[in-house]
Amino acid sequence: MPRIHPLSTVGLLVGTLFFAFSLTPSLIPRPFVFQGILGGLSFTAGYAIGAGLTGLWRYLQLPGYAGPGRRVLRWGVAIACALVAALFIWDAPGWQDSVRRQMGLAPVEGVQPLGVAALGVTVFAAALLFARLFRHTFRFLSGRLQRFIPVRVAHLLGTLAAVVIFWGVLDGVLLKMALRAADNSYQQVDALIEADQERPRVPVRTGSPISAVDWEDLGHQGRSFVTSGPTAEDLEAFFGAPTPTPIRVYVGLNAAETPEARAQLALEELRRTGAFERAVLILATPTGTGWIDPGAMAAVEYLHRGDTATVTAQYSYLPSPLALMLEGDYGVETARALFEAVYGHWRELPKDERPELYLHGLSLGALNSDRSFDLYDVIQDPFDGVLWSGPPFRSATWRTVTQRRDPDSPAWLPEFREGEVVRFMNQYTDLTSPDAPWGPFRIAFLQYASDPITFFSPSIFYRRPDWLRPPRGPDVSPELRWYPVVTGLQLAADIAAGGAPPGYGHTYAVEDYVDAWHGLTGPKGWNARAIAGLKAHLKRQLPPDQVQGP
Repeated sequence: MPRIHPLSTVGLLVGTLFFAFSLTPSLIPRPFVFQGILGGLSFTAGYAIGAGLTGLWRYLQLPGYAGPGRRVLRWGVAIACALVAALFIWDAPGWQDSVRRQMGLAPVEGVQPLGVAALGVTVFAAALLFARLFRHTFRFLSGRLQRFIPVRVAHLLGTLAAVVIFWGVLDGVLLKMALRAADNSYQQVDALIEADQERPRVPVRTGSPISAVDWEDLGHQGRSFVTSGPTAEDLEAFFGAPTPTPIRVYVGLNAAETPEARAQLALEELRRTGAFERAVLILATPTGTGWIDPGAMAAVEYLHRGDTATVTAQYSYLPSPLALMLEGDYGVETARALFEAVYGHWRELPKDERPELYLHGLSLGALNSDRSFDLYDVIQDPFDGVLWSGPPFRSATWRTVTQRRDPDSPAWLPEFREGEVVRFMNQYTDLTSPDAPWGPFRIAFLQYASDPITFFSPSIFYRRPDWLRPPRGPDVSPELRWYPVVTGLQLAADIAAGGAPPGYGHTYAVEDYVDAWHGLTGPKGWNARAIAGLKAHLKRQLPPDQVQGP
């Protein structure tokens, strides 16, 4: 019968501390399922660190405790770990409520400690089984190699061989099977045409009877985009005066073979619909699924009384994390091809006749929009500006500006060179601060301090982030503390869980888009009272499921 190796005492201690820390608040309220998985991963990470340090201690042949009562010591450690875990689970509802209060949510109804503990133990057991299977594989291979080569060389080669085998199984078999299944599933969703969804009849929308893009080739998100948003009748009812229907151009992934061909198709649609004769033209980069935030578009269309045109091209039908992992370069290629086609035509128009040109993107869309142009390509004839909301931490412009911000401004709301080019806002501020002239080329960031996609970073696993230094964001729990490794896992769980209400986390509220577009584009004829009325109207028009996205 194979021997069952006892668990590392130091590993249990460190693992328990990590599990306890994982119950403390982060940026987003966590459902108990995510909390259980997070607790198991945190315990696994702590156990691995503790067991690894113990192994290193023994390898260096440093003295250890070998006296009497080792079994009693182990039992004492186990009991202490159980008490610490139980104490933190007891306090967990209060910590979660500290996050929920920041977001105006009702208190949590219990943390379901048994469920959290069971999930955590299951995750740890699976990880432990995997680690021990790897160790047995390494020892088996090393033992066979020792017949022919020295022991140390056999250990090294055995380790490398085990890594190759496990990586081949995980990446070459299991991961590919999972990704293939996900790809097939999302492809079917993208092709789905809902029964109550009718193709647009107005000629200024892609997919209409006279459009060069077939209705079926728009994809699920494209069909939703061109059939939603305000019509001329909606705008006239709100303003009490005739207004045009906002132009919406969308080119789906199946409309053409290459990004360049889809970009040319989008340009043809813009010219057909008369988009370059509107006051404002917006080049919007979608998220991974092809989704465009309806609140962002509705806000600017109302602010400019329908005299707008929006164009976008789909590059994927996968959720943003999968699209970033599998089709990251493809998203950049599509965004750049569309920018070059639209900007190239726009710059050839007379300056006094062409529309104001703005770029927009949310999340992965912001990242790809940032990568779609080179400043040196547009510096001689720059477009008017950009609005990037919820930019991921990998966004080059966001990262550079945040790192080089004015020293007296916080990382979650930076000020950069007195706001001459770049400005930031959140749900509590607007783009009028700082009170200084804003140049003709404008970059605006809309971000919330509680957005884990913006403020996650690999360095958070080993270094306290600047956004946690005082003063911290008003929508961040005062109970949030930084812990090595654990805080990084917490933010990763926040990204996966989502679920924040509009105005918090990665769910951007239409009211904040109104302030952002108003400050960036400066439409005429709006005062504070009219802006408040527009916010109330749009909030009624957009249900929460549309605001939060797919």
